[in-house]
Amino acid sequence: MNFLGDLLSGFGTVLSPQYLLYAAIGVTLGTFVGVLPGIGPALTIALLLPVTFTLDDPIGTFIMFAGIYYGAMYGGSTTSILLNTPGESASVATSIEGYQMARRGRAKAALATAAIGSFVAGTISTLLLSLFAQPVAKLATTFRAADYFALALLAMVAVTALVGRSLVRGLMSLVFGLFLGVVGIDGLTGQARFTFGTTVLLEGIDIVVVIVGLFAIGETLYVASRLRSLPEHVHPIEPTGSGFGWLSRDDWRRSWKPWLRGTAIGFPFGALPAGGADVPTFLSYTYEKQRAKSDEFGKGAIEGVAGPEAANNAAFSGVLVPLLTLGIPTSATAAVMLAAFQIFNLQPGPQLFDNSPELVWALIASLYVGNVLLLALNLPLIRIWVKVLQIPRPVLYAGILVFATLGVYAATGSVNQVFIAYVIGVIGFGMRHFDFPIAPVILGLILGPMMELQFRRALLVSNGDLTAFVTRPLTAILLALAVVAILVPYLPRIIARLRGRTAEEDEPKKLVFAEDD
Repeated sequence: MNFLGDLLSGFGTVLSPQYLLYAAIGVTLGTFVGVLPGIGPALTIALLLPVTFTLDDPIGTFIMFAGIYYGAMYGGSTTSILLNTPGESASVATSIEGYQMARRGRAKAALATAAIGSFVAGTISTLLLSLFAQPVAKLATTFRAADYFALALLAMVAVTALVGRSLVRGLMSLVFGLFLGVVGIDGLTGQARFTFGTTVLLEGIDIVVVIVGLFAIGETLYVASRLRSLPEHVHPIEPTGSGFGWLSRDDWRRSWKPWLRGTAIGFPFGALPAGGADVPTFLSYTYEKQRAKSDEFGKGAIEGVAGPEAANNAAFSGVLVPLLTLGIPTSATAAVMLAAFQIFNLQPGPQLFDNSPELVWALIASLYVGNVLLLALNLPLIRIWVKVLQIPRPVLYAGILVFATLGVYAATGSVNQVFIAYVIGVIGFGMRHFDFPIAPVILGLILGPMMELQFRRALLVSNGDLTAFVTRPLTAILLALAVVAILVPYLPRIIARLRGRTAEEDEPKKLVFAEDD
């Protein structure tokens, strides 16, 4: 029960006026930027990441980032429901039914079940995070260098295999991220690597530059290139809402079980090394569709909004488990938050709970507070957020590019880094255009150097004996799971062949995470 005392201490920190203001700013900024068409939580945090260089308080910064994330997720559900433009893949499931509800004049009910479901799922999953984070951190203290190498490899491979439609493209993105991570001076030998004879790259490529380039610049260029194909008609909010919290008694009856089921699906998936919200949101949507007793799915079923939104929010708290306890980001947004930790010279992992307990428990407590603020601020102000959707698109995306440029220059003080950011941004635009996933690039960039360091340490301890990676049971299991993760996208095809059928015959029955190239 020690976690109760630590959590109460965290609340004591967060409930001070200064940190409540940070939380309110985070929720407001996150909602404002997240409600913009085509912009998700990762892009929102990447866009605001350079702001951290002007702050000298890591506790306030991470409280603000937690609010930004929750606000951006709520903003993403708003655009999915009213505009049918999800800001990230995890919001696609919400848009399927939410947009149909808006077309039927039930936009308020869709927004309400998304907001309340997010609050319920966020509160329950944060409680689970409070319970499990410290025990997992203590378990992680027994990890050796070979274990960390295998865990980092598993995280990169699993996310790469599951986030994209093509495994080959995902692995190519991962290799690109690993390449970016080794540019510069090798910390062990002092040799320059992949600098191409220029002194500009001797210090490596700054993580902030890559993140802003890929997400803020590249994603903005991609969305701007599709302006003519994006819907511009925002479905109006009906003037009055029936029932408590804009939900009728029947809506409450149909929503509360999907909220709980979505939470139960989202948190465990987020906590896995192959975490993230994409898979659990679609699993939740599929499960609710199979349970449906009516033919409303596809026409605006409220269960199809309640379940995926709960799974989406629960997955974020789950993602924080490996991030805080192991230092392993399992989603693009978690990778951006890890970069923010590194800005303050903090390394998430087992020692974080011992070295910076005030920061960790204040961050966890801020998730509870952010949930309450999100519900209190956003439902009454929904008409204001809808006004944001009416900003002219050319002005909007031009402003984002200007803000990203100023952010990179303020963070690095170098015009060369701004040019590098735009080069990476153009590459990111090409990747999005040709359907290459972005998340593996960030994971490769951040986890690659750590994985290389742990690999070298393991070889140093074992006197260069490579069998050290298979003789320790935990390391061998993690490496075996990495191999399994590579095979997961092809399981439907393998199962079909074992049954003597073609993959096309089993198409309606299979869950495909990737496609064959």
